[in-house]
This record gives sequence, C-alpha cells and structure tokens, in this order.
Amino acid sequence: MAEDLTRDVAPREWRAQVEAAIEEGFTFVDWLTAVDRTYLDEDDSPGFDIVVRLLDLSTPGDARGVRLTTRVPDGGSLHSLTPLRAGFAFHERETAEMFGIGFDGFTDDTGQGLRPLLLPDGFEGHPLRKSFQLAARASKTWPGGKEPGEGHDSAKSPSRRRVQAPGVPPPEWGPR
Repeated sequence: MAEDLTRDVAPREWRAQVEAAIEEGFTFVDWLTAVDRTYLDEDDSPGFDIVVRLLDLSTPGDARGVRLTTRVPDGGSLHSLTPLRAGFAFHERETAEMFGIGFDGFTDDTGQGLRPLLLPDGFEGHPLRKSFQLAARASKTWPGGKEPGEGHDSAKSPSRRRVQAPGVPPPEWGPR
C-alpha cells in the first residue's frame, strides 16, 4: 500500500473537500477521530484536529488512502459528513462523545440526533480530552514501584521530585 495523501482543510471547506475526495475514488470510510491539541507549546491555535481517512479500494491489492485534517477550536463544530456516507455516523458519534465536538446536520436516519455511543447514561465529561480528570487516579495509587524515599530506609534512599502520572488530578480534586 502506498503512503496516504494528506490534505489540510479549512473548517468551512470540510464537507466539500471530503466530498471531492470521495468523487476522486476514495469511497471507503476507514475512520474519523480527533486529536486534542490543547497543550502543545509549539501550536499557536489550540483546539482539536479532526482527521478522516478514506480509502480507494478499486484496484485489488493496491489500496490508496487519503487523510484530511482540519482544526476546530474548543467548543466549535463541523458540518457532519453523514449526508455523504452513512459510515461516518459511528465515528462522528464517538468523536462527539469522547471529545465534545459537535457535528452540524448529523443524521443516521433514526431521528435521535447526535447521541452518546459508548459511555454509560449520566456520564459527565469527555474522557479523551487532555483536561479530563481520571477519577480512578484519585481513588487508587499509581501502580508500580515506590519512589525513592517512600517506604524505604530514607537514610539510604535519595529523594527526588514526585512525578504525577498522566491523568492524576491534584490532591484538592474530588469528593471530601
């Protein structure tokens, strides 16, 4: 398989550019997701990259791929791709639920709109955002070996700065 073509797309051109790729023969919906770009220092426009990958499977044994990417600010939304292909519905629902990104004009012919897909009823938040606090980290200690100076003979062990594991909320977070 050849390397994917990549295209950066302005948000206002999102649906038109995906439609153009479909017309070029990239008709198979492989996936659509988001990347949280909130805390990247080199990035001057934080938000979410929405990425879609489409495949052209018209030549047996020689699949071609294209990846289209656009940037959406926090709280922003995009035009839904479901009017182009029904296969986008699952991916848009998952991305909306996990990242909190809206898809205007979403339809999956159920009349229920953009609704939760994977998380239990009543779940609050968007767990794939970098800002999401992992509640399990507040109630359980981080697995693995102890830090130097913890639970050992402190006279023999050097101490170092404690490092928070990814997703560990600060001590003041959570129920009291």
